[in-house]
Amino acid sequence: MVSDHARIKSFHLQGPAGRLEALLNVGSTSAEYAAVVCHPHPMGGGTMHNKVVFHAMKALNVFGFPVLRFNFRGVGSSQGEHDNGQGEQDDVRVALDWLEREFQLPVIFAGFSFGAATGLRVACPDPQVSALVSLGTPIAAEGRLYSYQYLSSCSKPKLFLSGDRDQYAPREMLEKLMVEIAEPKQLVLVEGGDHFFAGHLDELRAAMEQWIRTVIQPLAQIPV
Repeated sequence: MVSDHARIKSFHLQGPAGRLEALLNVGSTSAEYAAVVCHPHPMGGGTMHNKVVFHAMKALNVFGFPVLRFNFRGVGSSQGEHDNGQGEQDDVRVALDWLEREFQLPVIFAGFSFGAATGLRVACPDPQVSALVSLGTPIAAEGRLYSYQYLSSCSKPKLFLSGDRDQYAPREMLEKLMVEIAEPKQLVLVEGGDHFFAGHLDELRAAMEQWIRTVIQPLAQIPV
């Protein structure tokens, strides 16, 4: 039997390029946060059903948080065309705005690979977003270079979770990047994991749950 907070709703968000296919894991009525998880690069087959995205959703939903996943423009039944990360930032804004209206809760942003690189730019300055999770943070991927200079002034709690054999962000590059990023931050490297965490998805989920339990949940108890 599926617990009530794990129920899934299928619907569409209205985005600037048309409808965006979405799934919501409903969450608990006593949830402290809502969350969104963004998928990897569409040109590599990335969708909201990606295994890393699914496990990230489970790590968030186990705490009773409602979790939104959606397909970027041009993916699945989402309308529009791939826009090399520019229009996709608008898709992220639509998702965040919907969560904020629907639940009126602080939001945890999570993204995998392209979803992280695209969504962090939108989530970091959003006042409703309280925490950020970047999974498989890409630095150089198949000719695409990603910059994270804006994170030098992002003071929200941030978790960076990657395999220590990530082909798109070698360990030394990630560690160099971490020096430039504002506190609070945490880098977790999954031993033996590649960019897709193949064979290490349980470790990814456990690391996310540990961070939420020790860093994020206590923030909800601090009076504003």
